[in-house]
Amino acid sequence: MSRSRCCTELLERLAEMPFLDRLELVAVSGWSRGAVYPALNQMVADGLALHLPHATPFVPRSQRYYLSPAGLSQLAHEQEIDLEALISRYPLADQEQRLFIQRLDGLASIYRLAAVVAEIAHPIRFRCYRALPLDAAITLPDGRSIGIVRRGITSERTAFAKRVRRLWDLGSPSLLLWLMPDEIRLRQAQRLLRGAPTIGFLALEAQAASADAHEPVWRVPTGSTPLTLREALRFAGPPRSAPTEPPLSRPTAGPIGTLAEQPLASQLSAAEKRALDLIGDWPWLAPSHLGSLLGVSRSRVSQLRARLTRIDLVVAQTIQGQSRLMLADRSIAYLARRDRAALGPARQRWSAAPRDLGSPFGWRDVSGARTRQLLRHIDHTASVHAFIASLADQARQRDWTFDQLDPPHRASRYFRHQDGTVRSIQPDAFIVLRANEQLHPIFLEWERRAIRPATMRSRLAPYLRYYATRRPTDDHPTQPTVLIVFEDELAATHFLRVAEQAMARTDLTLPLLVSDRATLECAGPLGRGWRSVDRHGPAFAF
Repeated sequence: MSRSRCCTELLERLAEMPFLDRLELVAVSGWSRGAVYPALNQMVADGLALHLPHATPFVPRSQRYYLSPAGLSQLAHEQEIDLEALISRYPLADQEQRLFIQRLDGLASIYRLAAVVAEIAHPIRFRCYRALPLDAAITLPDGRSIGIVRRGITSERTAFAKRVRRLWDLGSPSLLLWLMPDEIRLRQAQRLLRGAPTIGFLALEAQAASADAHEPVWRVPTGSTPLTLREALRFAGPPRSAPTEPPLSRPTAGPIGTLAEQPLASQLSAAEKRALDLIGDWPWLAPSHLGSLLGVSRSRVSQLRARLTRIDLVVAQTIQGQSRLMLADRSIAYLARRDRAALGPARQRWSAAPRDLGSPFGWRDVSGARTRQLLRHIDHTASVHAFIASLADQARQRDWTFDQLDPPHRASRYFRHQDGTVRSIQPDAFIVLRANEQLHPIFLEWERRAIRPATMRSRLAPYLRYYATRRPTDDHPTQPTVLIVFEDELAATHFLRVAEQAMARTDLTLPLLVSDRATLECAGPLGRGWRSVDRHGPAFAF
């Protein structure tokens, strides 16, 4: 009798929350592992449930379960309703199930968070949204609702700000939990959410996906001491209903149990997903540089490349005698849908597909605007890739780690200057190194054109404006160092003189270190190859 009640509960939970794993099912159902595990195995044996493997860089590999067509029929029979009514009651329609699959990587982190909430307050009700600015909402037993907003790493800053404004127009639940991809995006969101109409707490997605109810990982927009999830839930406002979406006009039964092929989110391992993210961040990346960033051997890189190429996720082009990797359009669609980013603009920016299949390969023939620009300046692009790859190798030798590695389109910083205008810095990379629990944020500029004093001053001016404000310490845990690399030593020496004059004129000390290509090839990015304004001889960078 107990086994039967447990199976019924699991059927309902898998209808409400498809693709839960066993531990999450234990938490949201309220049954013990000793009851859930055998019941779930029996459901699989009876053909009521199916499972697929899944892993992300944040969530360990596990089997995620969903209802088969037989399971849907069994649940409809137990609830004494027909299949059409069941589909309208739970997110079981074709369109909704496909959305779950496309967002499965992000949904896994949200499910982990929901499981912890269920351990604090049981039972919970869960709702996932198709198009609302909320990703999901959890309703607690006392009627309070907890909204969850996840920002994916590929989500543009402007698009996320518009999403937040839509959320305020929608009307907020009792409490909001924000999952951010990294520390910089979290700090940006803190500024964006100050004065918000609904109290909210922010956490890094990697921490929230692995933390329990007693780990202090949640921060408020004002930046006070982090709280545990149990403490954060105490600040939820009065009971409010979770937002609702209009029903689908023509819902049809989901085809999950009869898919022709395994979804990409399930086909790929955590390492393959990490490789896709890196290739997407650094278009035209050489395989050797990919291996350095992943920290794997050459043979492992070959395996990853062969596998991703075989399933049409990565394309390779030989450029200047060396193979370069790019995302195929299928990968761009996978990443955009995972992070709720607009697919059309993503392809317009990042596609490596040729404009004309009959034309010889060249930068003019690449359809993506940003990938075309990076290919046009491939020497500069390759130099930046070589630097970060060498930095990764040298940091690994010292047991240092990357806390963050941002490509140019995420490394930009926008700020309001003293004259009221909005200004920006546009570095070639932003890096945060962790060494013995100390953080070293870095802006990288690789200069090939700044060879005249006027050009050097124009390159330096944005950083002087930026460091004249409070934004460097508002944007980062500690003030970043600016690394500028020149092609030859003479240009680096001239730039140091120009920088010294500019700092004296503005009465501002810029955390600036300068080097050149030949010196760094000998000493490495972490070696004795950097010079500062007050010390023109070689110096350690860190």
